Amino acid sequence: MSRPLPLPGSDARLEVSYAPAHTLQAQLDDPRTLAVFGFGDDAPASDDPRWLRVPLRPLQDQAVVEVWRAAGPVSHGRDGDVAWASDGRLLFGAMEVPEPEGDDIRAAAHHAYARMCGFIAGSQATHLLRVWNYMDAITLGEGDDERYRRFCVGRVEGLGQFEAGRLPAATAIGRCDGRRVLQVYWLAATGPGTPLENPRQVSAYRYPRQYGPQPPSFARAMLPPTGSDMPLLLSGTAAIVGHASQHAGSVRAQVDETMANIGVLIGSARRIRPSLPAAPDAATPLKVYVRHPEHAAEVAAALEANLGRQVPRLLLHAQVCRRELLVEIDGVHGVPVV
Repeated sequence: MSRPLPLPGSDARLEVSYAPAHTLQAQLDDPRTLAVFGFGDDAPASDDPRWLRVPLRPLQDQAVVEVWRAAGPVSHGRDGDVAWASDGRLLFGAMEVPEPEGDDIRAAAHHAYARMCGFIAGSQATHLLRVWNYMDAITLGEGDDERYRRFCVGRVEGLGQFEAGRLPAATAIGRCDGRRVLQVYWLAATGPGTPLENPRQVSAYRYPRQYGPQPPSFARAMLPPTGSDMPLLLSGTAAIVGHASQHAGSVRAQVDETMANIGVLIGSARRIRPSLPAAPDAATPLKVYVRHPEHAAEVAAALEANLGRQVPRLLLHAQVCRRELLVEIDGVHGVPVV
């Protein structure tokens, strides 16, 4: 059992990039590497705590890994069911929690979030910035029995007394592999970030009762701690205006609306931090979650129309948390890889 230790020195730095999957070991050999993520069944294997395989199938033959680099040097280890890595300023953590009785996502979420909050509280990086949640069959079930709604209840139970204005940015996405295991990973820091909301949207934590007994508990984006050299952290973003889904059945229109929402979030962030680029560029790696694999080419074309070719993006087969939504996008924006 091991725990991250504080490391005095320069301010936090985070670089996020995509690299060919066959370079995994080279990425892990870098002393600045905080985490590496592979995607799908064909992702390479490693028992390094900094490595996590996300079981979402890449579309369009994209065999890449996502790499996080910190200021370094990074220490890493395992503390029970938590894999962790830290450079003393940033903390990466990951858990995989089997659902009790094979189908109790609420209990799994409660355990994962309580454990995460306890782990962070016992570290120097006590400020939660960003969380990713991957679960099987996210929209299975009707009404309040839908698995995503049950996850939202368990998440807030695990978070406990967490002020709405301090909620982290987040993604919650459905896998398609039939394994009832909740996968959660996170990024925390020694200094607080600034949660951002989108004026085009109702804050998720204020959604009306029609979306379930517990509104989703996350911020639309997170501006990293003041003085850090880190990108804007974009939550999972979709074609929602107010609190309503838009453009049912239209892939192109949903991509356009999603990119409009991301553009507004970037604009909101630049009012606080004007040094951020005004639009997505080569330092804006995006993950694009596509509900139906047969839509991959159409999604790719819509992204090229919105972004050109310079913006890195990875298309993954996944279920979005509303059945009518065909696409969701998350990512980071603003710090070039050197």
